[in-house]
Amino acid sequence: MSLLRVLGRPMLASMFLTGGLNSVRDPESVAPAAEPVVQPVTERVSALPDRTEQAVRLNGAVQVVAGLMLATGRMPRPAALAIAATLVPTTLAGHRFWEAEDPSERAQQRIHFFKNMSMLGGLLIAADDTGARPSVLWRGSHAARDLRRDAGLVRRSVRATARPAAAAGRVRAKLPA
Repeated sequence: MSLLRVLGRPMLASMFLTGGLNSVRDPESVAPAAEPVVQPVTERVSALPDRTEQAVRLNGAVQVVAGLMLATGRMPRPAALAIAATLVPTTLAGHRFWEAEDPSERAQQRIHFFKNMSMLGGLLIAADDTGARPSVLWRGSHAARDLRRDAGLVRRSVRATARPAAAAGRVRAKLPA
C-alpha cells in the first residue's frame, strides 16, 4: 500500500471518528438540528428508529465503525461509502446556510457545508480507490473470459481426438473378434 493511502485514510477518517463519538455520547445536543432531516427520512424508511436521538446515535455509530475501518484499511471502499451515506443527512441537518438570517452565521454555515461537500468528494474517491489492485468486477470478468477460452480449448481438443478415436472404433468393429 502506498504511503499516501497509509497516511490519507486515517486523516480522512479522523473527522468522522470524533464527530461520530460525539453523536453516540451526546445525541441530545445534535437532535434539535437533525429533526428537520430525520423525521422525513424515518417516515419513508421503516427500518430506522423513530426517535431523533436514536437516529443521531445510529448515524454516529456508523461513522465510528466505518471510520475505524477506513483508518485501518479494513474494507476501506465499503467503509468510505458508509461514511458518505451518513455525511449527506449530517450536512443537510447541521449546515443549512440557506436558512440562516445573520450574514456572518450564513457565511460560517456555508463554509461548513462546502467543507462537508469536499469531504464527501474525498470519500467518493476513496470508495473508488482499488489500491492499485484490479477491482472485483475486473477480476471476475477476466476470470470468466479465461474460463471461456479454456472451455474452447478443451472443446477443440476433444473434437481433435474424438475423430481419430471414432475412426479407430469403426475399424475395430469391422475386424474379426
